Amino acid sequence: MNINETELTKKLDLVIEKLLNLGGPENENELAENGGEAIGFFKRDFGIKEWDWPQGVGLYGLLKIMQSQKNDDYREFLHNWYTENIELGLPSRNINTTTPLLTLCELNEYYQDAKFEALCKDWANWLMTCLPRTKEGGFQHVTSANGDRQGVRLNENEMWIDTLFMTVLFLNKMGQKYRNEAWVNESIHQVLMHIKYLYDKETGLFYHGWTFNGNNNFGGIFWCRGNSWFTLGILDYVDMFKGTLNPAIKSIIIDTYKAQVAKLKEVQSKSGLWHTVLLDPDSYEEVSGSAAIATGILKGIRLGILDDSYLPCAERAIKGIMKNIDKDGTVLNVSGGTGMGMDAEHYKNILVAPMAYGQSLTILALAEALQHL
Repeated sequence: MNINETELTKKLDLVIEKLLNLGGPENENELAENGGEAIGFFKRDFGIKEWDWPQGVGLYGLLKIMQSQKNDDYREFLHNWYTENIELGLPSRNINTTTPLLTLCELNEYYQDAKFEALCKDWANWLMTCLPRTKEGGFQHVTSANGDRQGVRLNENEMWIDTLFMTVLFLNKMGQKYRNEAWVNESIHQVLMHIKYLYDKETGLFYHGWTFNGNNNFGGIFWCRGNSWFTLGILDYVDMFKGTLNPAIKSIIIDTYKAQVAKLKEVQSKSGLWHTVLLDPDSYEEVSGSAAIATGILKGIRLGILDDSYLPCAERAIKGIMKNIDKDGTVLNVSGGTGMGMDAEHYKNILVAPMAYGQSLTILALAEALQHL
């Protein structure tokens, strides 16, 4: 790729440093009063300190850059983060609060901490036995209640594409680590269930969600970051098997990935980014989803799953992302937490603010890009 390596490395370092020190927005009161939850304002989502999905994705990016650079500088930060949160007391268990466990089960390979191991095992068992299910046994997308750390929103009989990254990756990682076939098989079941009900055969893209209550895909929206969770996460998922995944199942998963990225390549904007509603050019271009898509495409090329015809698409994306990194390392034009919407306007009205996952997904994209220079 024709990208300046020095500039890319400098921006990567800035983005990492900003993630480690990320706080909440300065206009929290204004956001709460002028739209609040309807525009994606959830106080828990901001900064790096809370135990929830935005921070969990942030920690995952930090772990991956630590591993790829063979640099242990961030290990102490991660260890302290988990220790402090456990001492403070964890929030309710749900799909989103599972996300930090994906990083913890890998981090603990360095520490062999009995408390960390017990928490991961107990949480995996909880997913198998206590997490509410939809019809056909799908993981119901239970989330944290807004403003109540111990509360949940059940989202009864609903499956969301986010679940694959937030929860299924962790369950599979645990299954592989402890050779627990039940956990591995359940993760396969969930991947196939989400493809069955969220994948659109006409476009190759994923809808945000599915409800068994109405047997529909809600507003039928192809949301950028929702799609990006699959583009990014599914290759990590397959990697975890180290060649042991059933070939027929692997073919279904990889063919779905290839169909999705073919459409994503087609609808990429001139700037290199993707619109928050993928097929609506009037919706704003969104950086976190674009970074996750770019990472997934670059990894597909590196693994030989995609051919080099995707390199120009990936290069445009990386250049577009780099233009959205402020001088202090803040990743700009990142949409806030996004609940299920019944029309495109819902997604177009979500606030834009610095988020931990915006930093983290950008870290993953730039780190992957470095491997192609």
